[in-house]
Amino acid sequence: MIDCENEVFTRVADGLRDAFPDVNVTSEYVRAPTRFPHVSVVMADSYSVTEKEDSTFQENLTGVLFEVNAYSNKASGRKAECKHLINLAGDILTRMNFRRIAQTPVPNLEDGSIYRITARFRAATDGKYFYRR
Repeated sequence: MIDCENEVFTRVADGLRDAFPDVNVTSEYVRAPTRFPHVSVVMADSYSVTEKEDSTFQENLTGVLFEVNAYSNKASGRKAECKHLINLAGDILTRMNFRRIAQTPVPNLEDGSIYRITARFRAATDGKYFYRR
């Protein structure tokens, strides 16, 4: 199995921390972040690209889906801060050949003072390079 989760997380987290030194970045979904701004970068799916299999039955190409959640609790500018964080993460992932397939605000029914945007990015990898799918 080809596993790129650590590499992708590290690249996105480092890039976000360079631009936002106070950002809290995790590789797991957090229901209620304790520090803001908060970003989770989670590998939501990983699957073998079967049309790239050969007679060795080894996984040659893996399709991956990463979900990025940005949270802000600023008194004003929450939406703008989340958009900025998502755009930064998206720029990093796009340079890695990921394609954004979705981006949407997610209502926080438990606490309306926290704004959240979720985006999903997809690519394929052979373990060394990332390819747009």
